[in-house]
Amino acid sequence: MQTIDIALSGLGNVGRNFLRILETKSDRLAADYDLALRVVAVADSSGFSVNMDGFDPHGLRLRKEAGGRVSDLPEYKPGVSLAEFLSLPGSCDFLLEASPVNLSDGEPGLGYVRAALGAGISCVLANKGPLVLAYHELHRLAAANGAGLAFSATVCGALPVINIGRRDLIAADISLLRGIFNSTSNFILDEMAGGRSYADALAEAQRRGIAETDPSLDVEGWDTANKLTILANSFLGVEMTLADVAVEGITAITAEQLTAERAQGNVIKLVAEAKQTGNGYQLSVAPMALPADDFLAGCDGWEMGVEIHSDLYGKMFHKIWEREPLPTAAAMLRDVVNLWSD
Repeated sequence: MQTIDIALSGLGNVGRNFLRILETKSDRLAADYDLALRVVAVADSSGFSVNMDGFDPHGLRLRKEAGGRVSDLPEYKPGVSLAEFLSLPGSCDFLLEASPVNLSDGEPGLGYVRAALGAGISCVLANKGPLVLAYHELHRLAAANGAGLAFSATVCGALPVINIGRRDLIAADISLLRGIFNSTSNFILDEMAGGRSYADALAEAQRRGIAETDPSLDVEGWDTANKLTILANSFLGVEMTLADVAVEGITAITAEQLTAERAQGNVIKLVAEAKQTGNGYQLSVAPMALPADDFLAGCDGWEMGVEIHSDLYGKMFHKIWEREPLPTAAAMLRDVVNLWSD
């Protein structure tokens, strides 16, 4: 049995669901992969705690769900940061970064990832911010220190869009990539088309833990733009930033517009698109009126989907139904196991 020591940054919806997976799937991981995952360090907005014997995932999850904070734990380390812990030799094997997205400076997640990769610790991200702000820097840092870096959870939750692009589309030229990457905005548009108010639909998405901590990232299109930026850098082979994406959200869409388009046989969706041009790709995020028989038009409610056109592999269509954070947490587990196996 091999034990993987993990530092978990962020104990929100995704982090708590990762703990739930450890509660329910530890025997399966041992039987199928000869692995035991041990959480030895945790951090939230209140601070950092460490227990090298491993925290009890069940107890830690229940404490957080009851409103507790890391600073309330007996193992709390006042005045010590997770970054300092990660810089210590032999501190852990993996950092799992699931703190809230911060697009201004990426902190604290970006600092944690830099510290971990600099110390040769592999990183698995659900937090998109560090990649959007420092994608190529982090990859160079990982390569220089022999650390793994995986982030399939950052785009479409458990749908392995990034894995498909990086692993399976060998030598392909991608002429078009388009998708619905934000289930919150997709759900809201569907609910509004059915007569529900914007406010009620957003509240339901927040209640389910799908909406971002700052819901403006979802409804103003920035979460989708983040994901499109990551895809552009990860397998379209271009160096692009968030500033290269033309972004329009759904906040100006009215119920009347949705009804009018439906009467014409169309469906309004928030679509991310990367279209190949003569010198790279044109990136955009915007509401589009799609014919009802379009693949993306058929991505309803909590579904997300991606359409990929390439010269070698033809046209691919993939989608997922995901209305809770558990599959995103499972994508982090997938990345840990795959990196460790490599």
